[in-house]
Amino acid sequence: MVLYEYELGKAADILTGELFKLKPGETFVITADTESNPHVVNATARAAFSIGAKPMVIWLASPLGVGQVADPMLPLESLIGALKGADAWVEFNKQWLLYSTAHTVAMEKNDKLRYLNLVGMNPDMMVRCIGRVDHSTLKVFLEKAAEMIVAAKHIRLASPGGTELVFENVPGRPSLIRDGYADKPGTYMMAGMIAWSPNMKTINGTLVFDGSLVPPCGKLEEPVHVTINAGEIVGIEGGAQARQLEAYLHSFDHPQMKHLAHCAAGFGPGAKLTGDIVEDERIWGCTEWGIGHIGKYLIPPDGVSAPSHSDGQSLNSSIWLDGEPLTRDGEVLHPELRKLAKRLGKT
Repeated sequence: MVLYEYELGKAADILTGELFKLKPGETFVITADTESNPHVVNATARAAFSIGAKPMVIWLASPLGVGQVADPMLPLESLIGALKGADAWVEFNKQWLLYSTAHTVAMEKNDKLRYLNLVGMNPDMMVRCIGRVDHSTLKVFLEKAAEMIVAAKHIRLASPGGTELVFENVPGRPSLIRDGYADKPGTYMMAGMIAWSPNMKTINGTLVFDGSLVPPCGKLEEPVHVTINAGEIVGIEGGAQARQLEAYLHSFDHPQMKHLAHCAAGFGPGAKLTGDIVEDERIWGCTEWGIGHIGKYLIPPDGVSAPSHSDGQSLNSSIWLDGEPLTRDGEVLHPELRKLAKRLGKT
């Protein structure tokens, strides 16, 4: 196992200093579970302490699920109490707390809290996706690409694996630009993704997952073909992992767990397919779809509640915005974006 002791230290410095912009005296909560990587946790705590912040590391027993499913297995009252008093929070949990009651209440009750979701982080991912990324250039790239995406009325997605989807955007609905910065109050994710919730009732076609599906499958060994009608999953075909997804979604007996939640475009310069969802959904040139819970920051003011959330990718995607190509087989085609992509080491 490669630990990247020196490189990990630099990545932790970038995380705490550049992305969080931690200040001396701030309380910085780091949550982790028994599946989290201790080298990542300790490097981040050291970096925060060297700034003069006050790191507080909370280790939890790994829940047997994510989101609200994790609630019965968490020390909710104590966890929420700590988060309500924090200035910043980074989540390294493998079984993530995002969308759990702890996350929801903490964000509602602590209006100064800066939360960054880095679930499942390990040294290799942290070095590639944080320590070796030109975040200022990536921020510009993502902002320009997001502006083009949300301005489009009609979007078509395709992939060599068989995805063929069409849908309409909702004018004025926000996009989420995942540039990695968590320097203002709110919920943030690792850099390298643009997410938005289109008009769900207009989504039709075939969605083929050929990257990962988390939960329940992890890295996919074979494609999972999903038929979409008006934003609803009406058919799942494939092998054992397709059956695994089908059983997982049906297990909740909740109507929203059969509906798509959001679309995303992955533009993480250092991301690769590993089975860790925080990285997989940022693979350069992929498109990603969420299933289930929709956060209020995607569909204001309340989102759409569901007991859990699953994410999967179509690799090497092509995106057309009102008939104009943005990407083809994962390669950026727009001239202005291509220049920025080259600076990020992508052609």
